[in-house]
Amino acid sequence: MLLRIRTALALFIAMMAGIQAIAQPSPVWNAADIKLQLKKLDTLGSVLYLAAHPDDENTRLLAYLAKEKLYRTGYLSLTRGDGGQNLVGNEQSELLGLIRTQELLAARRIDGAEQFFTRAQDFGFSKNPAETFTIWDKKKILGDVVWMIRKFQPDVIICRFPADSRAGHGHHTASAMLAAEAFTAAADPKQYPEQLKYVKPWKTTRLLWNTFNFGSANTISDDQFKIDVGAYNYLLGKGYGEIAAESRSQHKSQGFGVPAGRGSAMEYFATIKGDVPKQQLLDGVNTGWSRIDGGATIGAMVDKAIGNYNMDDPAATVPALLNIRKAIQALPDGYWRNQKLKETERLIYACAGLWAEAYSATPTVVPGYNLEATVQLVNRGHVPVQLRKVDLPGKPDAAGARTLAFNQINTISQSLTVPADTKISQPYWLAEAHPLGTYAIPDPLQVGNPENTPPLVARIHLEIGGQEFLIDRPLQYKYTDPVKGELYEPLVIAPPVVANLANQVFVFTSNKPQTVPVKVTAEADGVNATMKLRLPAGFEAAENSRSFQLNKKGDEQELLFHIQPKAAATGNHVDTFTVVISCNGKEYTQSIQQIRYDHIPVITLFPDASARLVTVDLKHNGSKLGYVPGAGDMVAASLRQVGYDVTELGEKDIMGGQLSQYDAIIVGVRAYNTNPRMKYWQPQLMEYVNKGGTMLVQYNVNSGLVTTNLGPFPFSLTRDRVTEEDAPVTFLQPDNSIMHYPNEITSADFNGWVQERGLYFPANIDKAYTKLFSMNDKGESPLDGSTIVAQYGKGRYVYTGLAFFRELPAGVPGAYRLFVNLISAKQH
Repeated sequence: MLLRIRTALALFIAMMAGIQAIAQPSPVWNAADIKLQLKKLDTLGSVLYLAAHPDDENTRLLAYLAKEKLYRTGYLSLTRGDGGQNLVGNEQSELLGLIRTQELLAARRIDGAEQFFTRAQDFGFSKNPAETFTIWDKKKILGDVVWMIRKFQPDVIICRFPADSRAGHGHHTASAMLAAEAFTAAADPKQYPEQLKYVKPWKTTRLLWNTFNFGSANTISDDQFKIDVGAYNYLLGKGYGEIAAESRSQHKSQGFGVPAGRGSAMEYFATIKGDVPKQQLLDGVNTGWSRIDGGATIGAMVDKAIGNYNMDDPAATVPALLNIRKAIQALPDGYWRNQKLKETERLIYACAGLWAEAYSATPTVVPGYNLEATVQLVNRGHVPVQLRKVDLPGKPDAAGARTLAFNQINTISQSLTVPADTKISQPYWLAEAHPLGTYAIPDPLQVGNPENTPPLVARIHLEIGGQEFLIDRPLQYKYTDPVKGELYEPLVIAPPVVANLANQVFVFTSNKPQTVPVKVTAEADGVNATMKLRLPAGFEAAENSRSFQLNKKGDEQELLFHIQPKAAATGNHVDTFTVVISCNGKEYTQSIQQIRYDHIPVITLFPDASARLVTVDLKHNGSKLGYVPGAGDMVAASLRQVGYDVTELGEKDIMGGQLSQYDAIIVGVRAYNTNPRMKYWQPQLMEYVNKGGTMLVQYNVNSGLVTTNLGPFPFSLTRDRVTEEDAPVTFLQPDNSIMHYPNEITSADFNGWVQERGLYFPANIDKAYTKLFSMNDKGESPLDGSTIVAQYGKGRYVYTGLAFFRELPAGVPGAYRLFVNLISAKQH
């Protein structure tokens, strides 16, 4: 038992070291950065900021705490922002969470804080914490917060929100409630005792609420504790309002670019638990070296090193840092001892001018196959450095001892075999199926980590000043783009072969077969394999299996299957099928998906090669649709699935084209928020309706509209929404032709909806509009603005806040039927 505990503890420590390697493969600090980090070495205090989502964090406060007060500062976001909207592309849900994770990490690299998460999934807007905790597994999420408190050991915890309705979102309120409970539970050894194999109970000094003044919500008062975080840092050449703007502007998928703030800026705090601070946030906390037994002498050594630091010659500080490191190593094992040891080592590398990186010759590698690896080191300072050895995966002692001569690059290249047990690159929180609201994370040591630990690492053993050092560098793929220059990508561990489906949803309106193309790609040389489809009951394929051969890595081939229901569609059903490939005696079901945006690293994952099979009783009377893209959705692709010819419309099409050729024109989500041309296109679109066309506008938010004239008659947008996806729906106009043509719409068509009914419903609606539905969340008044329709001239105008942008890609049969009715005007 003791051996297992020691092994697990060793793994935990190795994982923590790996996180540093991900965040900064080869630290590059200028002389001013080094000065700031030396001052940080003299500070032993920590603050954990806690909220619910990406963008909730107060970036100015984080930057001030991390770079002015020099505390170890962290942001614990309960979720990864999976349930929001995407303004840079069409990724939703977990894929959007991957984007926002990287945006948060980019923000933290700027403001100097660290980033952490729980296993909570953002399932969309929640109106109260009671609803939130019916979807989140509260015990597990609370345990994750306790785990992070015990691991991070904050002296102070700061909430972004209060534990009441002023928080404005059920997730926000829940985050404050969890913080208060975890504040107490983290100090109680009877709470989550299984964690105590790796961490110890931790009592935080105080829990504060960072009060705010947002729009009409003003929760600050003069009697609250307050600090001015608008300082200017000469070493950085920036004030914290400027750093905060740069940090917050990394949330590009949310359109959160903000201007820089300069000058004095007050932050206010209310005390939730613990004593009230009087002078500073960490009142009563010893933030000097004397907080550690035997640390006072080290504090004096650090003070002397800071006083003697010469920005023209950082290398001159290395001897002092070596003495500090030796003194820290002599301390008893503990949180601050280990934290400051890591900081000291990074300072030694920076002052010595050491640069070390490790590369793969290819962007993807396969377990059990060969990998060409390269390690490069440069000693750019005049501090003597000896390379003792380099260990590579599966190949210890890949390079022997040598002296690293001044400013000479050392290149070590080795061919090695990727260990067969190396795991495929898959975000650890997506590796297993999970219920709505809570990710499944079987390895408790992963909880909190923003990313996976590196799968393949080069371990570089050095000697500096007679002391031994170990630098871990993850193997990466580095290449040169002719426009963007030198670029880095995470090294991807792939299966030998992957299969990608052209569509994620296949909709059957009859028992007629559909062609299902499957593109297979070799991730290794010499792939000989057989493919079959694992179909649900009720479906069959004309082909039992297909064999294929791919000779070289990167080779592709498209294989066709023909799927059909075994009987004619008599109802609405949703099933799933999966592609299964047999290769080298194993079965593989992975596809490959990459998310590429210039502002974040390339994200690669291997979800199952699966798609939905939807049978739906669906009729439509038109064939040609125009689609005006908005902020990014998959509605156009979904409509193509049911037989429509969909054309994306742009400037020439709308201002000078023949719009009358389209049976209907659909406007994508948030188009009036994101496309400034909508203001000028609107008259042309209204004229199209006036002359007999049908136009459907999907939801927009009520702020940042390029025009408020969204329809032929007035209405305004609110923040009203129905978040319960199974909320009952009342038909206000049951005799309206929309309910009967071309499909008979019933309450069953609202079954199986995902995440929500709709959002940002209209209000102040002109009498020319007809309201089709009424709906509401439990305990709330009915809302009748989800979908409004008006006859304008000879045509039909529809505005809908119903979440078709989620329902159609999810293959919800009734959503297809209703959407088609809304865009199918009956010809008289």
